[in-house]
Amino acid sequence: MEHLMEKFVSSKEIYNGKIIKVHLDTVLLPNNNEATREVVDHPGAVAVVPILDDGSIVLVKQYRYPVDKVTLEIPAGKLDYNEDPDDCVVRELREETGYQAKEMNRITSIYTAPGFSNEIIHIYIARKLVMGEVCLDEDEFVDVDIYKPEEIRVMINKGIINDAKTLTGLLLAGV
Repeated sequence: MEHLMEKFVSSKEIYNGKIIKVHLDTVLLPNNNEATREVVDHPGAVAVVPILDDGSIVLVKQYRYPVDKVTLEIPAGKLDYNEDPDDCVVRELREETGYQAKEMNRITSIYTAPGFSNEIIHIYIARKLVMGEVCLDEDEFVDVDIYKPEEIRVMINKGIINDAKTLTGLLLAGV
């Protein structure tokens, strides 16, 4: 695998925002030529497939500005830099849905776009849910809905559910 590796030479920060940083890196290629890489630095995120005792799944609808659409997704949220994903997922599930899980298991971690970003999303399954109170962030507006697995499969086949982390989580949850 060493013959595929690139070596870091230098980096220049282009943008430093609230959620992401963008930098332009110079790398040394395996053939010793130099190249540049535009990199989006992201602290990572968590996502969770909340499964009720009857097998139904809790999903959230929210407007996503970059794609100008209301999407149907599993609950998710951004990690703070150096935050433990296991702590973040508990908070995000409670904030977005009001549910707390007595059983929470990480099922995978995925890179969202490894060609230009280091963002990683840790995906969990939550079971034995207990309803509490929704506590959304000030800039967050979501609708919480409950779906049977067969309804979800139809929405996936029709392209209604088309968010990558959601599809991955639902697939690995056996939906």
